[in-house]
Amino acid sequence: MWKLLHNLKDALLYNADREFYAKVFPDSVKGHDLMRIRRMDHVDLDSVLAIENQNYEFPWSQGVFEDCFQTMTYTNWVCEDADDTIVGYAIISAIVGEAHIMNISVNPQYQGQGVGRKMLNHLIDYARPRAEKIFLEVRPSNLNAIHLYKSSGFKEIGIRKAYYPAKDGREDAIMFELDLVPMLGNYPTP
Repeated sequence: MWKLLHNLKDALLYNADREFYAKVFPDSVKGHDLMRIRRMDHVDLDSVLAIENQNYEFPWSQGVFEDCFQTMTYTNWVCEDADDTIVGYAIISAIVGEAHIMNISVNPQYQGQGVGRKMLNHLIDYARPRAEKIFLEVRPSNLNAIHLYKSSGFKEIGIRKAYYPAKDGREDAIMFELDLVPMLGNYPTP
């Protein structure tokens, strides 16, 4: 419960103290604590495409991202650092009690600094009042993402054969699910 309240406070309130201490005592505040998540806009597409192209051998095209703005069930987010530089993005679909993480990606220069976890937690919080479960697919070769999902409570539920394009044909996808409605007596600890 405290974690939820803390996340809500961070989302709603500007924390001048945190920003001050980050400037005066740079080691006192973690970089991802200064990052903000906001809705993606069309003007963000150049930055988003740059990250997409750095991370994927078979990236989404600009047209695919533009379609994400047109689809009413998709919500598109960007994560910015303290200098308003886009360091990651995420796209989620929520409809009829289910959410599906369509894409989540972090600039390679910012990977391993908590950006992916911050965005994933944001997506989970966003989906919770809209869905009972969140689904996603991930390449078996993406070990860092798999670790992130498992450590966030996602459970492996299956394999989609030949789901992703790959250099030598196709690569499977591991399907994950997160239950957003806790079972009675099975509440996560803060």
